[in-house]
Amino acid sequence: MEFDGRPVTPGELGPLGLYNYGHFTSMRVEALHVRGLSLHLERLARDCGILFGVELDTGRVRHLARRVAENAPSPVIVRVTVFDPSLELGHPGSKVEPHILVSTRAAAAGGLPSLRLRSVCYERDLPAVKHTGLLGVLYHRRTAQLAGLDDALFTNSESRISEGATWNIGFVAGHRVVWPESDVLPGITMHLVKNVVAQIGMASTAVPLDLSDVSEMTSAFVTNVSVGVRPVRSIDDTPFSDDAPVLGLLRQSYMALPGEPL
Repeated sequence: MEFDGRPVTPGELGPLGLYNYGHFTSMRVEALHVRGLSLHLERLARDCGILFGVELDTGRVRHLARRVAENAPSPVIVRVTVFDPSLELGHPGSKVEPHILVSTRAAAAGGLPSLRLRSVCYERDLPAVKHTGLLGVLYHRRTAQLAGLDDALFTNSESRISEGATWNIGFVAGHRVVWPESDVLPGITMHLVKNVVAQIGMASTAVPLDLSDVSEMTSAFVTNVSVGVRPVRSIDDTPFSDDAPVLGLLRQSYMALPGEPL
């Protein structure tokens, strides 16, 4: 873990832990290459403008991320967090100077089991921003797991499907992939998988989806940078085919996408 290219101190991490005001992106780095790297950098620049009102030097971000990735095993998940350790709880409107924290965690192994999801009514703050405020999403993931399931699928007050704690969701209906049209974090992996869907000759559409609509779908899957494409076995009491050939094709085609040099 490095802060602006050097070891981080507890004092510098304190405001991030206490106030949790910042944003981040997580990238799967393999042989110092990243799928969708330019999209990750664009996200960081956009979110920095929204939360801090300043421009972010993405070239510097890239350099700092590579420093850490060079000393980590491959593949590895590299997280870049942008925050200001001098931010004060009572004066968040003061002038800010965002800094860069780069950390790593182990990359998920391939072939993870399909997910059993529990729907829950929950809408994230600033859903279009990948911010560090994770209390709500982790609470609902925890309660789903305590109930014997794997994760939570979020809906709004009208039962319209949006996303999960750390992933987007897609469905297969016949020869097309259906994405929920809702206020969600536009995931980098989802963006790349949409391109894959077109490459393999399938149609892709985004429409409002209610929980009552999922019974019409043959398969479901989630997308995020750690796992790529992961099948869904069930949502509440609705089962899905988690071994449909199209799911394997989507995953293999995504994993075959070339990465950009970090």
